[in-house]
Amino acid sequence: MDEKILDSLARLFKLLSDANRLRIIFAIGKEKKSVSEIIEATSLSQTLVSFHLRPLRESGLLSTERRGPFVYYSVSDPVLMDLLVSLCGVSPKEELKEEVNFVCPPMRFMRKWMK
Repeated sequence: MDEKILDSLARLFKLLSDANRLRIIFAIGKEKKSVSEIIEATSLSQTLVSFHLRPLRESGLLSTERRGPFVYYSVSDPVLMDLLVSLCGVSPKEELKEEVNFVCPPMRFMRKWMK
């Protein structure tokens, strides 16, 4: 495997290694959300949300759109959501249900690596 690809992948997983960043990404999902909507969905403080939005935006994982005084965030590549959902062991069909509880990482995945 190419070293540049491995380095990029390692940086991606380092960026995603923070639970609050994952909360923010899952809160945004496949929609556009304002900072206030993200705060409401995650129950994180405005300071903490802003702190984590910056590296997600600068890395290119999130994109922004300004509408008047509001900035809306969206996941730049919807495939990221599909990847994260699949890592959680939830099928895309289940993802659409509100009552689905994400368990990351799935134990069947962890058992393979714990042997």
